[in-house]
Amino acid sequence: MPTAAPIISSVQKLVLYETRARYFLVGSNHAETKYRVLKIDRTEPKDLVVIDDKHVYTQQEVRELLGRLDLGNRTKMGQKGASGLSRAVSAFGVVGFVRFLEGYYIVLITKRRKMADIGGHAVYKIEDTTMIYIPNDSVRVTHPDEARYVRIFQNVDLSSNFYFSYSYDLTHSLQYNLSILRMPIDLLKKESTPQSRQESFDIFEDEGLIQGGSGVFGIRSEPYMKYVWNGELLEIVKDTVHYDWLLYIIHGFCGQSKLLIYGHPVYVTLMARRSSKFAGTRFLKRGANCEGDVANEVETEQIVYDASVMSFTAGSYSSYVQVRGSVPLYWSQDISTMIPKPPITLDQADPFAHVAALHFDQMLQRFGSPIIILNLVKEREKRKHERILSEELVSAVTYLNQFLPPEHCIEYIAWDMAKFTKSKLCNVLDRLNVIADSVVKKTGFFVNRPDFYCSTLRPDEKWNQLGGVVLPTGHLQTGVLRTNCVDCLDRTNTAQFMVGKCALAYQLYSLGLIDKPNLQFDTDAVRLFEELYEDHGDTLSLQYGGSQLVHRVKTYRKIAPWTQHSKDIMQTLSRYYSNAFSDADRQDSINLFLKVFQPAEGKPHLWELPTDFYLHHTNTMKLSQTKRSYTFWWTPEVLEHLPLPFDEVPCAENRRKLTIKKFNKYDEETDIHNEFFRPYELSSLDDTFCLAMTNSARDFTPKNVGIDPSPFTVRKPDETEKSVPGNKTNKDETVLQRKTAASAPPPPSEEAVSSSSEDDSGTDREDEGAVSQRSTPVKITETGDSTKTNDSLFQPMKDIYGINLSDPPSEDDLQVYTKFVQLGHSQQKQEKNIQQLRSVNLENVINVTHISSFSQDSIYEVQPPKVDKKSIEIFTAHIQAGSGHMQTMAKEDVLMYREYIRNRYM
Repeated sequence: MPTAAPIISSVQKLVLYETRARYFLVGSNHAETKYRVLKIDRTEPKDLVVIDDKHVYTQQEVRELLGRLDLGNRTKMGQKGASGLSRAVSAFGVVGFVRFLEGYYIVLITKRRKMADIGGHAVYKIEDTTMIYIPNDSVRVTHPDEARYVRIFQNVDLSSNFYFSYSYDLTHSLQYNLSILRMPIDLLKKESTPQSRQESFDIFEDEGLIQGGSGVFGIRSEPYMKYVWNGELLEIVKDTVHYDWLLYIIHGFCGQSKLLIYGHPVYVTLMARRSSKFAGTRFLKRGANCEGDVANEVETEQIVYDASVMSFTAGSYSSYVQVRGSVPLYWSQDISTMIPKPPITLDQADPFAHVAALHFDQMLQRFGSPIIILNLVKEREKRKHERILSEELVSAVTYLNQFLPPEHCIEYIAWDMAKFTKSKLCNVLDRLNVIADSVVKKTGFFVNRPDFYCSTLRPDEKWNQLGGVVLPTGHLQTGVLRTNCVDCLDRTNTAQFMVGKCALAYQLYSLGLIDKPNLQFDTDAVRLFEELYEDHGDTLSLQYGGSQLVHRVKTYRKIAPWTQHSKDIMQTLSRYYSNAFSDADRQDSINLFLKVFQPAEGKPHLWELPTDFYLHHTNTMKLSQTKRSYTFWWTPEVLEHLPLPFDEVPCAENRRKLTIKKFNKYDEETDIHNEFFRPYELSSLDDTFCLAMTNSARDFTPKNVGIDPSPFTVRKPDETEKSVPGNKTNKDETVLQRKTAASAPPPPSEEAVSSSSEDDSGTDREDEGAVSQRSTPVKITETGDSTKTNDSLFQPMKDIYGINLSDPPSEDDLQVYTKFVQLGHSQQKQEKNIQQLRSVNLENVINVTHISSFSQDSIYEVQPPKVDKKSIEIFTAHIQAGSGHMQTMAKEDVLMYREYIRNRYM
């Protein structure tokens, strides 16, 4: 049966060349063996003319093409501008094309940094971009307000938490991406019509289909546009250029850490996708718009996989998804008079829960059922404030549940987290742990491998109660948890961390890394996971609220130090300042970047609009032609496939969203081994194996002798404090070293290498980001008091070995040492005697027998040993197990294993 693999984009390195009449954008794959060329016209003052010949060039053909262009565009010698073709900039991707009041601009990614790796598929963060005006100066028609629009557009910092990948679809979950690869290829070919098949296959890939032979099918899915932030910027060229030119970026957070379990590497990745619909800042975007999109909607996915096997077909992968978002109602807060808590008002009466129905219909289509709402807003208040939202949300959910089947109803959990935090009798995290355990049991999680045989012999009580859909190939998550408070920042992040911690235990158990699906606080694994979630919460809070988190997990555990309170006050003031003075400008930038507002002649400018309400509620400007039912509020196809999400069902509608191509078996566009390890170039171990990422063994495990290195062992506070001298944890010391390395200038040789490589072929400038994360070596100065310097750097020998050199050894130790020395002398004498005997008569002393399995072995020829049939069968089964094909156990093996389990555990 043919295999399937994600298609790797053949445009990863770009060089922009310019003449007076055109721009030529030359893109190549990373190995620089395939090239594509875009021609962009510069003679049109306001229109964008992009021509893609769809031809794949070789390196020699591109050189000849550029040479002809250079020769053909040269003017007479002696005149100004003798060179016809000049190199403008090197880049790694096209963000898009944008136009304000003059001509079009092209936005290019000029610097990137690798942030994560998912099964060999690299995830990059945008570090720097450039914006180039396309029309020539001779045809440019200037406008006085153009520069102001450019400043507003560039106010969206693309170097701040925007991510992309050349081969992995970041807009979809891991469950969706791997479900596509498991679809039968024959079924996909049957469903595709001749017209769609012609659109899906290029002329070059059609040759492989006609000739047949061994090969792989490359699959590419359409992105989920809700989480794409440059979709409108690429819309104008979407239908005219090859798909590899379209690089979709997401906004949010991406972090990855390594969990080292007795030397076994396990990668924990946390990825957050922020919705581009109804996007904005804290007080300016509340509730939902008329299409069901809510403010501050973020989909958070945690991916755990065994990093020792980097393959989607043979590796073990697991993921869990949860969502945060504003309360799906028409509500807002008046900020005309800035006070810490502006009053909450319901803007429109919605007796039939129309906007909530649209929102939950989207969730059922993407995640399936059950949809679980965890509402953390206050319920008891002296002055009715947050309770307005709770009461309205309860009535909306109650109305919608009347028409759903009982097994697919929306579940509503209301819990006043602020009230329980103030109470001294209640533990907030214990209560959240109970909620998290019930939620994960209902939704389940995704894992791409079947259960271990030991789990069926020795089943765990919690594991058997797990929900979701169980398949012969693994588990599927059905449904999702939707968490919200008023802002969806501090309380929401802590609740999501507790749910993620519970799901992490199930994920590690399903991969066979722990014996019970349970994780405790104060372990290295949970500390590593908590750090990921705090970075995740800080990033999302900065994007929406203008400051980092005010209340963290340590705050709700009530173990935060006193210095944390002063930091909380500063974060509160920072958030208040941002909401009062800078949120309006940030909102204008987001509206312009997402093309919610499009400048035009005779139209009011963006800064002249009194409100952007009608930009985000477009349906209110016109009467809807089709009226949505008040009772059957869901999409008909969605309900037919519940609890499975409709987006993952292999139906004809979803198959039309896929692009299927047949490649050669070792083609660069499907060979993830060459893409990740890159054997054709000289690469760095730090970049290949991600040594700079957070490591549980290096950054969290204490270095004292006798400490259990397992990341699931509960550490006492004094153990972590004494791990590094000066009462600093390993993580604090690592952060300090990274900051020191970042502040120091790089060596001259590195600067020369990076500058030469950049000018040469536009190679990756991500090494600058990697240098900032490497720790600088500590040098011991010879001047001054050397004794104090050594004491400050190294631990005393008493703490490590239990003895000091000044203590004299005991008599027993001296006797043991004396015997050891005597044994060494006698061994030397025996070896000398053997050598003397060999020199006299070697044959009488020792008889050398041939013990090798090779009958003939020399530098010219090696005859392999004879292997029996049973050994060959064992070796073949071992190879097949590595490829993901497990053989059924023999009856004798099953009986022997059961007997072992019965004697060992029962």
